[in-house]
Amino acid sequence: MMNYGYSEKGQEGSLSDFHLWRKILQFSAPYWLSLFFAVIISILITWATLTLPHLVQTAIDHYITATTVATDARIAGLTRTAIHYGVLIFAIFFASFCQVLVLEWVGQSVMHTVRQRLFHHLLHLDLPFFNSNPTGRLVTRLTNDIQNMNEMFTSVIVTLFNDLLQLTGILVLLFWMNPRLAGVMTIFIPLAIIITIFFARLAREQFRAIRIQLAKINSFLAENLSGMSIIQLFGRQESNRQTFEHLSEGFLQRTLSQIKLFGTFMPLTEFMSSAAIALILWYGGGEVLQKRLTLGELVAFISYMRLFFQPLRELAQKYSVVQSAMASAERIFQLLDTKSEIVELEQPVQLPKIQGSLLFKNIHFGYQADNPILHDVSLALYPGQTVALVGTTGSGKTTLVNLLLRFYDPQAGTIRIDDTDIACLELRKLRTIVGVILQDVFILQDTLFANIVMDTGCSREKTEAILNQTGMNRFVDKLPAGLDTIIGEGGLELSTGEKQLLSFARVLCRNPAILVLDEATAAIDTESENILEQAIADSFKGRTSLVIAHRLSTIRRADHIVVMAHGKIVEQGSHEELLQRNGHYALLVAMDLQNDQSSHAAHGNEVVDS
Repeated sequence: MMNYGYSEKGQEGSLSDFHLWRKILQFSAPYWLSLFFAVIISILITWATLTLPHLVQTAIDHYITATTVATDARIAGLTRTAIHYGVLIFAIFFASFCQVLVLEWVGQSVMHTVRQRLFHHLLHLDLPFFNSNPTGRLVTRLTNDIQNMNEMFTSVIVTLFNDLLQLTGILVLLFWMNPRLAGVMTIFIPLAIIITIFFARLAREQFRAIRIQLAKINSFLAENLSGMSIIQLFGRQESNRQTFEHLSEGFLQRTLSQIKLFGTFMPLTEFMSSAAIALILWYGGGEVLQKRLTLGELVAFISYMRLFFQPLRELAQKYSVVQSAMASAERIFQLLDTKSEIVELEQPVQLPKIQGSLLFKNIHFGYQADNPILHDVSLALYPGQTVALVGTTGSGKTTLVNLLLRFYDPQAGTIRIDDTDIACLELRKLRTIVGVILQDVFILQDTLFANIVMDTGCSREKTEAILNQTGMNRFVDKLPAGLDTIIGEGGLELSTGEKQLLSFARVLCRNPAILVLDEATAAIDTESENILEQAIADSFKGRTSLVIAHRLSTIRRADHIVVMAHGKIVEQGSHEELLQRNGHYALLVAMDLQNDQSSHAAHGNEVVDS
C-alpha cells in the first residue's frame, strides 16, 4: 500500500508533554497579562463555586433544621442565603463569560502567530523537504492541526487550571470539615490518577494515528484533484476510488478505536464518583445518626464530593479534544523544528558588480547518496558567453541547474560566480543573479502583470518595454484586458507557449546577469516559438547564458556546446567541430532531424536545416 510520500518514522512520540507545554508557553508569553487576568478570574470562580455548598450547609443547619429559632428569623435567614446563592451563581456565569472571551482571544491570537510562523518557516525550507513531504500533509498542518491546537487555550488551559484549583480547594475544605470522611474519600484519589494517566497515554497514540491517517487522505485528495485529467484519460477512476475507500476505512477504524477508548474512560469516572458518594452516604449517615456530624455538613460534604469528581468527568468529556490538540501541537512543533539542509552564512558575501563568469568545478552529486547523478563535472562559462548543454534525458542537465540555484548542495565540488562560491552568497541574491526559464511554469491566480513582475518592483512601463523589445507584446495585445487580464485558476487559461512567454518576461524583469533556459522551447507551438526565439536572441546579448535544449535552432546560436551523458561531460566544442567528431552530439543531431522529418510528414511543419 502506497503512503503517498507520507512518513513520520523517527518523529512519532518524540515530544514530551513538558516540551509541548514549554513551546506553547513561549508563544503565549506576549499575552501574559491577559492570561494573568484569566487566572484571577479562575480563582474568583473557584472561590464562588466552593462557597455554594457551604451556603447549603448554612441553610440546612441554621435555618431549616434549627427548630429552636423563630420561624420569621429562619425565613429571613433563608431569604438572605438564597439571595447570596443567586448572586454567586450570576457572578460565576459572568466571570466564566469573561474568561472564555479572554482565552478565546488569546487562543486565536496565538494560533494566528503560529500559523504565520509555520507558513514563514515552510517558505524557507529547502526543496528536498517538499519532495519528501506531500502537499496534503503540509496543508493539514496549516489548517486542521492549527485549529485543533487552538483547543489548548479554549479547553485545555481552562479545564486544567480551573480543575486543579478546584481539586486543591475541595481537598483542603474536606479535611477542614471532617478529616475522617476526607480520609475515606482519599482512597479513590490514587485510583483516579492512575486511570487518568493510563488513558491519557493510550489516547495520545490513538489521536496521533488519526492525524497521520487524515494527512494521508489529504495528500491522496490533493494528488487526485491536481491530476484529474490523467486519471480520467487512463480510466483510473475505479482503482483510485478503491484506494480512497481503503484510506477512509483506515481513518474510520482509528476513529472508532478512539471512541471505544473514550467510552471506557467516561463510565469508569462515573463509577468512581458514584462509589465514593455511596461510601460517604453510608459512613457519613452513620456519623449524623450518632450526632458527630450535622445533616448540613453531610449534604455539603456530598456536594463537595460531586464537585471533586466533576473535573474528572469534564476531562473525560473533553478527552478527545485534549488529546487531539496535544497530538496536533506535537506535529506542528516537529515541523517548526525541522531544519533546512541548505544553510546560509550569517554574513554572506556581497558582490558589488556582477561580471557573469560561472564555474562548475569537480561536481559530484546524487539525490540519494547511494545513487550518484553527476560525476566530476567541470564546466566554465565566461562573461557574456552562451553555452548550450545537450544530452539525452537523465544525463544530469537539469540537476546542474538545481545545484546552481542551490535547491541542493553538491556532495563534492564547488560552483562559483565571479570566483565566489555560491554557498557564500545570500540565497535571495543568488536567485536574482541567476534567472531561470523552466519548461513547467507556475501561474498565480492574479493579473498577467502581477504574474510577470512577481514582487520584483518592476514598473508597468518597464514591463511594457520588455514586452515590446522581445516581441511578446503581440501575445499580450490579444488578451481581453491586456496586462490586467486575470489568469490562472478561475481566470484565463494560457497555452503552453503563452506560459513560456510569460515565464521569459518574468525572468527579464529581474534583469539577471546569468540566464538559464531549461528546455524552454521543448513543447510549444510554432507561433509562440517564433516569438520566443526572437526574445531569446535579444536577451543573450550582454548576458552569460546556459541553454538546456534539444532544438538545433537554439543550440546553434550558442558560442560553445557541451554534451552530457550518464552524469559526465563527454564532448564539447562548436556545432561544426562536434559534427565532424561523429560522436554523441552527431547522434543527437541525427535523432533531432529524424524527429523533425516525422513531424513534418505528420503535421506539415518546417524542418530545421542543420
